[in-house]
Parts: sequence; structure tokens; C-alpha cells
Amino acid sequence: MVVYFLRHASAGERVSNPKKDEKRALDKNGIEQCGEVGRALAALDVHVDAIISSPLKRATQTASLVGNELSYEGKLQLEDGLKPSAAYADFRKMLEKYSKLESVMVVGHNPNLSEFLGRAISEPGGQANTDLKKGAIARVELSRTSGVLQWMFTPKIVRTVQAAAAESSRPKTSRK
Repeated sequence: MVVYFLRHASAGERVSNPKKDEKRALDKNGIEQCGEVGRALAALDVHVDAIISSPLKRATQTASLVGNELSYEGKLQLEDGLKPSAAYADFRKMLEKYSKLESVMVVGHNPNLSEFLGRAISEPGGQANTDLKKGAIARVELSRTSGVLQWMFTPKIVRTVQAAAAESSRPKTSRK
């Protein structure tokens, strides 16, 4: 199974009240990040069978906006195994529900999403040190016992690559 690990995009400052923080929405930068990452994934011809998100607003917004860029037509799946309080065992149990699918995108929060990614690509009992920035995505080929990180990029990398591509496609002016 291919698992795309997507951390929610920028949502401004954390709110001290946990119930209010759950409803914190993406900010303008976060909405732009989702568009950039989604268009990059579409350019890579990424298709997913399911998009699974933490039920927190900033994660569901990220999942929806990126899903729109991918022309994803399925229903967004909300899972507590992606909440900030979830443990790795919760995450693995959640993935088991979708194990018959070829590819899924999981949208969650740090620090646990980076932990889940690190544990997924390590030997059993180990953990790679990974840090998913806001709006970053990683592609992992996952088997029952371990996974292989195939690539990972941040919105900043996407912007840099897109700018370089735009620059190289501009017609060159000659000097006389």
C-alpha cells in the first residue's frame, strides 16, 4: 500500500483552549500551500483511493483543498487515529481498516504524524527522525512490517521548483 503522509497546512497560532483549537482554520498562507501541494501532486499524477483526515478543522480543510486539486471524488474519511492525541497503535489500527486499498492519503498533525512516518519507515521497534513541516507530504511504500520513503517535499520546495520551471520556460532575449 502507498501511504501519502500530509501534515495540515499553516493555520496560524495555536489557541490555548483545546476545544477552540480544534476549530482553528487554515490561514491565507495555508490555503495557498494546499493549492501548491495539490497541483504538484496532480502534476506527478498522484491518485488515491481514500483521503483520511483528523477530524480537526485545519486537517479537514487541508484534505479537502488538496483533494480538490487531485480531482478526488470520494468521501473524506475522518479518523481519531490521526488526532494530535493519537498513539502509533491507533494509527496502525486505523490503517488496517484501509489495507485493501492501493493508496491512501492521511492528513494529520505534528508531533505524532512525523512520529508515525518515522516509525513506518524504520525497522520494527526503531524510529527514523523525521520532521514534516506544515503542508509537507511524504510518499511511503508500506508493507505489513516496514515502509520505504520514496520522496518528501514541503510547500517551499514546490514553490522553488515551480519558479525554476517557469523561469526556464520563458523565452530568452538576446542582446545585440
